[in-house]
Amino acid sequence: DAKPAIMRAFQIAKKRGKSTRGAMGDDYIEFREFRFFLLSLRQYFEYWEAFSRTDSDNDRRISLDEFKSAQEKMEVWVGPIQSGRVQICSREDGGVGRSDWRYRG
Repeated sequence: DAKPAIMRAFQIAKKRGKSTRGAMGDDYIEFREFRFFLLSLRQYFEYWEAFSRTDSDNDRRISLDEFKSAQEKMEVWVGPIQSGRVQICSREDGGVGRSDWRYRG
């Protein structure tokens, strides 16, 4: 199910420029936006596929453990990942036993 990738590509393509068909046109992709939609769709499908392969428990989130176990695979896709770029961040809500993380690329 790649609906999130399709929707993201659609949203970015329709926001590329103001519609020439009035208010109703902003809900559709016009011919001049279609090429950008196809380029975006290809890129977001690649992101979605990489994300799906990394999210091993299919909860639509990537835990730090999932990230670490897929790091070798990701490096084939995007090149070397510097270990110092992964940061563990404390949660603002004080969640017990949980932490957030982020990769600063």
